[in-house]
Amino acid sequence: MIAVIAELTVQAGKGAELEAAVAELVEQIRRNEPGNREYRLVRSKQDPNSYRIFELYDDQAALELHGKSDHFRAAGKRFAPLLAAAPKIEYFDAV
Repeated sequence: MIAVIAELTVQAGKGAELEAAVAELVEQIRRNEPGNREYRLVRSKQDPNSYRIFELYDDQAALELHGKSDHFRAAGKRFAPLLAAAPKIEYFDAV
């Protein structure tokens, strides 16, 4: 399995918009990506503008399907104006 952690920093006051956009994306992922096992947004207790998305995929093909999907690309366009900086994405082997 492949794990992904995406670090997102939103502009002040834009957290609720990001949360709503991610919730919609999660619904699309659950309907259309059988190789996705987890897609969870969490918010920092110390900094309300700091978020992480934890993702878990069966394999590289499932991860690639996610990245190429129309719903993910549309979400990226929706997220962009809400972010204070470019996302930081790190990939892991699930153990």
